[in-house]
Amino acid sequence: MLDALTLDQIRTFVAVADSGSFRAGAGSLSRAQSGVSVAVANLEAQLGLLLFDRSGHRPVLTPQGEALLADARDILLRVDAMRARARGFGDGVELRLSIVVDTLFPLSAVGAALAGMRAHYPSVAIRLEVQPLGGPLQALTDQRCTLAIMVGEDFRDPRISFEALSPVSQVAVVAAGHPLAAGRGLGVPDLADHVQIVLSDPTALSEGRDFGVLSPQSCRVTSQDAKHALILSGVGWGRLPLWLVEDDLSSGRLVRLPTTALGRDGQVQAQSYLARRLDQPFGPAARSFAAALTESCRA
Repeated sequence: MLDALTLDQIRTFVAVADSGSFRAGAGSLSRAQSGVSVAVANLEAQLGLLLFDRSGHRPVLTPQGEALLADARDILLRVDAMRARARGFGDGVELRLSIVVDTLFPLSAVGAALAGMRAHYPSVAIRLEVQPLGGPLQALTDQRCTLAIMVGEDFRDPRISFEALSPVSQVAVVAAGHPLAAGRGLGVPDLADHVQIVLSDPTALSEGRDFGVLSPQSCRVTSQDAKHALILSGVGWGRLPLWLVEDDLSSGRLVRLPTTALGRDGQVQAQSYLARRLDQPFGPAARSFAAALTESCRA
């Protein structure tokens, strides 16, 4: 009788699997342990198989339980997304719109979209943060923002939807007076002999990974402004978004690194995305901002 399955049973199954025990699962659901055990047992009876091996001190997922856990998560994700969408239809205008923007994305585009949104919803308060690397995704998963603008495909989560905006170019640059500026046909060994200015991830999402770090002599900073300032001052080299350094390149304060080890003409391109949680309501102000930003990126 698969039609007798309930969302409560499926949610309880996932809670026990995530927490590692019936007791901890009951605590996460604020329910009695006996009720959680009964819900999982009823689910097993309806499915006709065991989801957990209970022979040890703690319940362990059976191979069938492991396989069905992904389906259970997908069901809950879709149901939560449907509920959020339904709430959004009935909700009024948000009191506040919180946005976290990747450091690589031009804030001028964000500002223009916010101005457009406020023309229609002037009472909505705005909270804007700029974060590198995993910061925007972490803010979404922690529910600290309504929307995030992310660049690249390094960070993903099944609870988050992504809508492509526009490509963002990064260029490898160095100050005009830096020794690397006078080089020709530089290779990785040449770059490794000099300090590379690198952004640090404020989250643990990139733990154990380095993105584009070629030099063992790295100087890690916490903001794009700091990275830009150190490169301009001649401390080292690094990649910066093209929109940020166009004036510096035109004036000669910065020069592109003459190397093909960092992309053609020292330039690489990544796609930017507007991201939001599938299980959170999307109010009219957020929809207005998203539409304005998407339209400006297509222009």
